[in-house]
Amino acid sequence: MNPILKYIKDILRKKRVVGNDQQLTGLVKADMLLQELVDMKKVPGISVTVMRNGEKLLQKGYGYANIENGIPMDPGETICRIASISKNIAAIALAHMVKDGMISLDASFYKYVPYFPKKQWDFTIRQLASHTAGIRGYRGLEYGLNKPYSIQESIAIFKDDDLLFEPGTDYLYTSFDWVLISLAMQEASGIPFEEYTREKVLRPLDMTKTLAPSRKREGEEETLHLEDRNPGTSRSNTVFQTRATYYTKNRFGFRKAIPVNNHYKLAGGGFLSTSGDIAKFGQAVLDEKALDKEHLDEFLTSETVKQNKTYYGLGWQVSEDKHGRPYYGHVGNGVGGYSNLFVYPREQMVFAALINCTNPGIQDELNMVQDRLLKIEG
Repeated sequence: MNPILKYIKDILRKKRVVGNDQQLTGLVKADMLLQELVDMKKVPGISVTVMRNGEKLLQKGYGYANIENGIPMDPGETICRIASISKNIAAIALAHMVKDGMISLDASFYKYVPYFPKKQWDFTIRQLASHTAGIRGYRGLEYGLNKPYSIQESIAIFKDDDLLFEPGTDYLYTSFDWVLISLAMQEASGIPFEEYTREKVLRPLDMTKTLAPSRKREGEEETLHLEDRNPGTSRSNTVFQTRATYYTKNRFGFRKAIPVNNHYKLAGGGFLSTSGDIAKFGQAVLDEKALDKEHLDEFLTSETVKQNKTYYGLGWQVSEDKHGRPYYGHVGNGVGGYSNLFVYPREQMVFAALINCTNPGIQDELNMVQDRLLKIEG
């Protein structure tokens, strides 16, 4: 590109993000790094919403929600797969159930699901939530199943396998842990996991664009459980206008991802949302509006195994970045979706990013963007 034209484009991009306030150079640099991810064809599209001190610092879409039709990514409207950020949402729902005395973190899983095959050791809800129960991870094609399982039906995938270690003695991250938690929550409450989470988390936090996929195989006519928000607009049209197309990346570019059905693992990686809603959720957790501090602290404290931190609480990654800044949140990766939710309590910043592509290998770049934004004086 002609360097003068590029300079003009960069200036216009700066003005579009920060207006005339040239003091926000960190914001401009972050914006340029994000745009470069699209320009260099590292991602098809990326939706970003950043909150600082309770106010929107940056909300913008880059690239395309649908490449073929040139539909741009919209951070307030484009619905993407949020992958393992789903665990954060499920964890807050679980915490409400604990608070209400409906389930105990230190009770045996078998108290709630007695029909699960007995293993060589017992294990608890807490051990499942912290990935220390010994349940195995995905094998082969299990990562991309396209079967219309209910949560209860889906345990057939792994229910007959032995635990990999004695619960509490090791750490192994697996979304199957949260499949079992969501099943226990259903059995304890008598309410479908999806419905309980909607009533206890999504509606109270006004997360109207966060939803679950249906149980139908993807590729069939699909109904997304999106609450009506546009009177006079049919639900099917609303879904068509807002849902991203999911891609995978190869050396030739982007191609549509294989069809998958994530309904059964809703708690571990199935929710769909916008970056705007995910940032709203992160802000509510930060402000202790999603849950009271007493119960929240238990979920946001790293578990330990053999006196060593796992840097994982109960459904939340709990760690520090390379500059020693504490954060909690989650990185998510699934078929056709990659996601970040980072909450920095000391800096009062929430960073939410959703990408409509299977792991694009850009976490280092996203960390750089966060670093630029964190260095802006609050």
